[in-house]
This record gives sequence, C-alpha cells and structure tokens, in this order.
Amino acid sequence: MATWQSRGLRGSTLEELLNRTNEQYQEKQLALVQKIPTPITPINFDKESRHITLAYFDQKSTVDYIGAVQGIPVCFDAKESKTDTFSLQNVHEHQVRFMEAFERQGGISFLVIYYSGRDEFYYMPFCDLKKAWERKEAGGRKSIPFSEVDTRYRIWPNRHGFLLPYLDALQLDLDGREEESSLDSRDEP
Repeated sequence: MATWQSRGLRGSTLEELLNRTNEQYQEKQLALVQKIPTPITPINFDKESRHITLAYFDQKSTVDYIGAVQGIPVCFDAKESKTDTFSLQNVHEHQVRFMEAFERQGGISFLVIYYSGRDEFYYMPFCDLKKAWERKEAGGRKSIPFSEVDTRYRIWPNRHGFLLPYLDALQLDLDGREEESSLDSRDEP
C-alpha cells in the first residue's frame, strides 16, 4: 500500500508553479482550473506541529487538475522526469482511462511534463500519450524518449506575465484538432 512517506514531495515545485499560474489565469478571467486533492487517511499525526506524518491513499485519484478554459473543459496531470526518457510508469491506467473518457465527452486532456535535467516544461497532448500508452500495452517501449516529444509544445516560463503559461500550448493543441477535423470532413462523401 502506498503511503505519504514513500512518495516524498515529487512534483511539488511543478504543482506549485501550476497552482500559481492557475491563480493568475483566474484573476485575468482566462480560465478556472482547480487542483484536485488526493484523498488520504492519516495514520500518524504530530500533535506539536499539527502535521500528518504518515497516511495512506484512500482511493485512486483521477488527474491533478480539472477546470474550464474559455468554456472548454480541460483536465491534466503534472509529471516530472529527471532524464530525457519519460517513463510511462509515472502514468496510471486509471488516469489514462479517465482522460480518454474526458476527451470522449468533448474535453481536452493533456500532461504538463517538467524535464528537470533540461529545466524545460512541455505540454503533451492526450493523443501523444495515448499512442505511447497503446504501444506499451502492445508489448512495446514503456517510455517516451525525448526525441518523440513535440517541441512545438514547449512551455516557456514567465512569458506573457504568467509563471507557467500552458494556455499557449493548449491553443496550439486546439488549432491542430480543428485542422484535423476540417481535413476529416473533406474526406467524407
């Protein structure tokens, strides 16, 4: 059983940047995106500091963030990779299934990945994650090498006055989906 202590504070810097960016987006009325808390049950509690020192996770969480951007439903997860290879072990099957169902309902799902070795942030559209996930499920590679990351989706920190402005990459994703949709409609008789 996974416990609070075994996971440490992985991704906390990335999540803090995203939380502050989401606050900025909300202040500017560009988006309303909320961090989804992971449900835990405390086991040990330090009475002096009033901090939880050991806990277990009640249930599988879905994704880290969910909300709306200018009327478009979005959900995403924040991930970190120390190397140029993003391990798919960092993504859980229930998360992929949730994101897939979210997309079927007309929402946009994606990952925000921080490559700490490069000190670079990237938006990964769900279609790219799904392709890599299906390859893994079919017995193929269990990771995504950096060479497969679409660098057009790089997130440049402190751009346009936002700490981690992922809406630029979201717009690129939306534009690509719209273009793909118009190409698909041309193929129909």
